[in-house]
Amino acid sequence: MSAAAAPRSLLADTPDLLLLPKRRPKRNRIAPSKPPEPPPPSPRRAPPRRCSPPPLAPSAYGRLLRCASRGPSLALARIAHSHMLRTGYRPGLFLCNSLLGVYCRCGDMRHGRLLFDGMPRRDVVSWNTLISGYSSAGSARLALDTFRDARDSGVCADRFTYAAVLGACAGARDGRRGRAAHGTAVVSGHARTAFVTNSVIDMYAKCGMIDEVRLVFDRAEERDEVTWNLLLSAYVRMGWPEVAVNVLVWMHRSGAKLDAFSLGGIVKACTELEDSEDVRRMLHGCVVKVGLDLNVFVGSAMVDMYAKNGGLEEAVKVFDCIPDQNVVVYNAMIAGFARLGNDPCPEIRIEAVRLYSNLLRRRIRPSKFTFKSLLEVCNLTNAVRCGRQVHAHVICSGFEGDEYIANALINLYSKAWSVDDSLRCFHRTPKQESFTWTSMITIFVEDEQFEMALHLFRELCCTEKEPDQFTISSVMNACACLSVPMTCEQIHCYAVKSGFDQFTVCGNSQIAMYRNIGDLTAAKKTFDKITCLDAFSWSQMVLNYAVHGHGREALQLFETMKDRGVMINEFAFLAILVACSHQGLTDEGFRHYESMKSDYRFDLNVNHIACMVDLLGHAGKLSDAEDFITNSGLENDPTLWRVLLRACRVHGDKERGIQIGEKLMLIAPLAASSYVMLYNLYMDAGKISFAMRTRGLMRERGMTKETGISWTEFGGSIHHFSDGGNSCSQKNAISRRMEELLVRVKQKTEHSGMNVWELGFQSKKVGESSISRHGELLAVANGLSTLPNTAPVKVMKNQRISWESHETLKLLSEDENREIIIRDPTRFHHFSQGSCSCQDYW
Repeated sequence: MSAAAAPRSLLADTPDLLLLPKRRPKRNRIAPSKPPEPPPPSPRRAPPRRCSPPPLAPSAYGRLLRCASRGPSLALARIAHSHMLRTGYRPGLFLCNSLLGVYCRCGDMRHGRLLFDGMPRRDVVSWNTLISGYSSAGSARLALDTFRDARDSGVCADRFTYAAVLGACAGARDGRRGRAAHGTAVVSGHARTAFVTNSVIDMYAKCGMIDEVRLVFDRAEERDEVTWNLLLSAYVRMGWPEVAVNVLVWMHRSGAKLDAFSLGGIVKACTELEDSEDVRRMLHGCVVKVGLDLNVFVGSAMVDMYAKNGGLEEAVKVFDCIPDQNVVVYNAMIAGFARLGNDPCPEIRIEAVRLYSNLLRRRIRPSKFTFKSLLEVCNLTNAVRCGRQVHAHVICSGFEGDEYIANALINLYSKAWSVDDSLRCFHRTPKQESFTWTSMITIFVEDEQFEMALHLFRELCCTEKEPDQFTISSVMNACACLSVPMTCEQIHCYAVKSGFDQFTVCGNSQIAMYRNIGDLTAAKKTFDKITCLDAFSWSQMVLNYAVHGHGREALQLFETMKDRGVMINEFAFLAILVACSHQGLTDEGFRHYESMKSDYRFDLNVNHIACMVDLLGHAGKLSDAEDFITNSGLENDPTLWRVLLRACRVHGDKERGIQIGEKLMLIAPLAASSYVMLYNLYMDAGKISFAMRTRGLMRERGMTKETGISWTEFGGSIHHFSDGGNSCSQKNAISRRMEELLVRVKQKTEHSGMNVWELGFQSKKVGESSISRHGELLAVANGLSTLPNTAPVKVMKNQRISWESHETLKLLSEDENREIIIRDPTRFHHFSQGSCSCQDYW
């Protein structure tokens, strides 16, 4: 069959390719044979028509939307809506409102708004549903705009409309728009009902407008239990528990029913009341009479009330009476053991761990508040092993990312001196708040890893987190221990730019920071700029004067502190005893010591006793100092005997010093300083064999002497100088400068008749002398060569300065007419015009 004779139906189904005109064949000399005709194409079948599913009955859609609203299930609502669209079913107003309600309750306001805009007819329920959805989603502006559109469309608003609008204003804390909505409700007449009145009171309470709350309550025509509870919770939210108690009494006398909400709220508010034992017992009796003592909500509030105010026994009794204990009740009880302070013994606090075990046995899932309180108990009792087990439970429960739990774990491991574990917990916390950074920086400072603390602070500055005043205080403490002036000045500038220098805690740390770098003038300026001085501020300044050799100024400031009524603490007495000890003020020191014991009744610690021993040693009363140690009750403390041993060496009492040194080797056999001091005493007494035996014993026990290191800052960098060598790149220049200085000192002592051999010049060549190998002298030589002629030379040293270096620096300060400041672990030595601020006693 040819294409021309084909049926029309077949032409309609023939592919387009066959309907194109044939191309003319090329002319060839030999005509090609006629190609065979192609077979007729098979007709193409029409695609099957898709049949739409039949629509369901309205009752079936109604049941489906009721199931979706109980969840609420957004997926089920979308299935029902999609089925309506596919079947072409047009739901009525009731089904549209039901579907809109599911969308709004599930928070899908986009599809809810599209459905609302496509509704052919709307009533007040439709508008109320949309306004409530915007209110629940936190869009107060859209809720108010929808309310305005509803009024413009002529819809008569009802009480549910005003309740939704007022709820939106309450959620946004928008008192101005809430006041306008309240006025509209008053004009419409709906404000007379208790339902709208309760919404108005709740709105004003959440906006913090307590006067309007009381005014609306007093003028309300209808009141119910909800109205009274809202008034009660408003005063509780404002932090006025005394007024809330009066409202509760008024509520009871008015005949209103006391329920779990009102009693639970007032009990929770009374936890913050101090010295209100009668009020707590009255509330407890009221709860029992009403019959809510077995209620879980009220019971947990009562447990928390008693536990926060020291009534642990009452809290346990209430806890045992609650039949259906949940995790909230257990959290309140465990938190009660964590708030006991430092007085109770650890056996009492360990009850919190038993409570946690009981919670797990009852298959109650712990919350993050459970672990937070439990870790606080482990921190207070130093139960690191138990804390590690709790940490494993935290990981299994998925709460390791909580910042409060991470902070408790960081503090727990820091008490066990496990800084690596603390750092690991810090890095595993995804949401790192400022207090978490502060805890980690403080741990590095306490572990004497000051460079790591500063490095962590730099990382904090690179993040979006803002440090607080406690962070700056910890960083200042790290700078104070490093004693690097440039770093201290940089952190001071950062505190000024951030405004943290106005806080007392930062000012106190700044005083200590400048004390450690020897800048007494900057410390005094900081003290004068602090607007709110506390006892620690005064004590820090007294200690500043003490360690810099200004004993009279320290005593005068201490008397001013007492005249102004500042509370004297143990640290203030320690500062004044240090001042008396460094200046040899024996009478003043004993007067303050007796006042500390009799007038203030403070508990003396080893630092106070050491100051008194040093005071007696300064005065040369070595026998009295030894008796003082024996009668102090701390005769086995090596710190006191080391203080007396130094006094014996200064005053030349070699026999007593040797006896004390041998006693120190028994008391502290692992302290290298005891062996070194005894070795020096044997050498001073000429007992070479005993000195060699001490050195051999030290070598057998694996004790090594700490290397003396001195450091100073020049040209924006830190230079270190070790005893016996020089690690600085300018070694040759410093050595030549050191030789010149020592030659001058040697000539000066020869002219004055002083025996220079006692100063340690044991060689004819100055460069080979033992004194030229002291690190502090090399640092001073570098400073004299680098700094301007008017600038003082400041050097820090990790060990006590030797007698030879001390005498040499006195002569250098006079010869160079320069002030030289050396800081050792106990005090500052200010060398000026041939004298030292320590008065040759250190």
